[in-house]
Amino acid sequence: MHSLPEWTDLRFFLELARAGTLSGASRRLVVEHTTVARRIDRLEIQLGTTLFDRSREGYELTEMGQALLPHAEAMESAALAATEQLSGNEVAVHGVVRLGVPELFAVRVVAPLLVGLLQSNPELSVDLLVLPRFANLANREADLGVMLDPPTTGRYMITKLATFRMYLYASPAYLARHAPIRAHGDLAQHDFVDYVQDRLASRELSYLDELGFTPRRRLCCTGMPAQIEAASLGMGLIMAPPYAVPDDGRLVPVLDQFFAERSFWLAAPTDLYRLQRVRAVWNMLREYSDGQPELFLHKGDNALTKKRAAV
Repeated sequence: MHSLPEWTDLRFFLELARAGTLSGASRRLVVEHTTVARRIDRLEIQLGTTLFDRSREGYELTEMGQALLPHAEAMESAALAATEQLSGNEVAVHGVVRLGVPELFAVRVVAPLLVGLLQSNPELSVDLLVLPRFANLANREADLGVMLDPPTTGRYMITKLATFRMYLYASPAYLARHAPIRAHGDLAQHDFVDYVQDRLASRELSYLDELGFTPRRRLCCTGMPAQIEAASLGMGLIMAPPYAVPDDGRLVPVLDQFFAERSFWLAAPTDLYRLQRVRAVWNMLREYSDGQPELFLHKGDNALTKKRAAV
């Protein structure tokens, strides 16, 4: 009969499963990579099975490793909950929360918002993962994340954070140099700035497909910050949500009646959602998004949305 593994060995197992490499796990655990390897070897000997396939590319869970994973995650969840409860954190929000957010939404909305939360909770810390993609919650890259495609498998808490609209914008200099845009049909003769189509983090980012014609993409970027800068310098038209557009006149709306609608979702693994510190960040995002519709819709659309909701 095998002896029971130590919880600390299971922590090493979880971090290696999430990171995929000894160096990645060692950084997350703040130990030498040789320590990670030694702990995994010891765990495999104790359990009498191989948990990882080793290769030059890294470590990948075997079938037995996959079977162990949910049990180790349940133990981690229980340990986190016990630590929070026993440390008296029903009153003070305490600890570190890793929040994954798309890069422009993080910079323009979330980072300034976190300042107030952290000032109100001096024992709370936030690692804001500003990403050109969406956080991988399955490997615990983040404790919670804002995304276009919520998880469809696994145990998660999921809520719609906001519905937003992508509108057309252009710089005044671009509009002055090109043919006027009075109707949708005029758009076909104009240049566009867009995402690199074979590097989309989500198919939900293919906004320009809704134009009804193949746009003339003059510059494509993997992230929206670069797109905004290029469009501001007159490279072409861009589709963006209101929160992404600088309030300095460098971009102005074009054809307000045309837009593409999408939704941001907020998601967290169920076990992590139970933690008070994760819920503090979750509730902050929900409350702020609910109270700031102008971040996601133009003013006229806000009024129309409210009128429809009242009917």
